[in-house]
Amino acid sequence: MRSVPASLPRTAGGDIPLPSLYRPEEIAAALGCSAWWVKDRARRSLIPHTRVGRAYRFTAEHLAEIVRLHEERPTRSLGALVPVPEAAPPSSTPTRDSQPRRPATSPPAGRLRARPPRRTQYDIVA
Repeated sequence: MRSVPASLPRTAGGDIPLPSLYRPEEIAAALGCSAWWVKDRARRSLIPHTRVGRAYRFTAEHLAEIVRLHEERPTRSLGALVPVPEAAPPSSTPTRDSQPRRPATSPPAGRLRARPPRRTQYDIVA
């Protein structure tokens, strides 16, 4: 049987301590984000959590899993860096990428005309 410190709460059997439950504000302080973000992610079941009544509570294991979920790994290791080959010289035939880009909207060809209103703002008949 394991020896457990007397300061930790115990289960009814007395042999395994209960996990400490943390509030969203405490998790947010540990993560460096807002409590709203923590509650929102828990509400949408995007992060592990425990519901006690209507309150969200988190264990230390939940916090470690949240960190693992949002961890970003490099796409390449530093040892695998190899020089990028130089681009091939441009060919004589133009490609779609080598053509100059046009503006997204072309200027109007003629004079602009106003569209009649869908409804009148005032009940005045012309």
